[in-house]
Amino acid sequence: MAQGGFFARLANLWRGFLSLWISGAERKNPEIAYENAINSMIEKYSTLKQATGSLIARREELQQRHEAREKELAQTEADLNAAVESNQDDIALMLIQKKTALQTEVAELDADMQAAMNDADSAKASLLQVQAEIKKLKSEKDMMMVKLHSAEARIRIQEQLEGLSVDSEVQALDNVRDHIKSTVAQATLGKELTDSSLDERLKALRAQSGQSQAKQQLELLKAAAAAKAAAGQKKTI
Repeated sequence: MAQGGFFARLANLWRGFLSLWISGAERKNPEIAYENAINSMIEKYSTLKQATGSLIARREELQQRHEAREKELAQTEADLNAAVESNQDDIALMLIQKKTALQTEVAELDADMQAAMNDADSAKASLLQVQAEIKKLKSEKDMMMVKLHSAEARIRIQEQLEGLSVDSEVQALDNVRDHIKSTVAQATLGKELTDSSLDERLKALRAQSGQSQAKQQLELLKAAAAAKAAAGQKKTI
């Protein structure tokens, strides 16, 4: 009954691990869920370790009792042989009964000791398995937290990009462009108006007239110079 109870508790332990993981995975904070699962497994590991220690202690106790009964059986057989050889039938009968009882007890201790050894070995294997699962879960937690934080960072960037609007910036540049174009147009219009004004036209006319008078004076000077040159040549002849 005690052995069956132990393995039933061991089965419940693994079912508890599974249900703990399912409930923990549904929590809003995965890191806390992992920590709770790890801490619970460590606590169960400690309980299983104590149970394993009790099984090992029981196995050693049975081994000691088995060795003691085997020694007592060997001594009883030796005493029985001595009683038979010395014709002490009454002692021999008593020793025969004792030998039978010891043989029965040794056989029972053999079975109990073998079962205790199997239980202890199974418990140690389970203990090592739980220990490995704890290490595996810790490693998984670290890896999953890195993935989670990376995914959260990507989501934040995506949300920022989705919420980012350049309409206001583009509109501001459009206003600047319009202002520049308007200023350039005003400057061009001012020059055109200046070029087409009456004063400017008069200035241009005067400049053109001045050039005409200068050309006439130049022609007169050239003619006078030519006449003077011709008169000089006549005197020489």
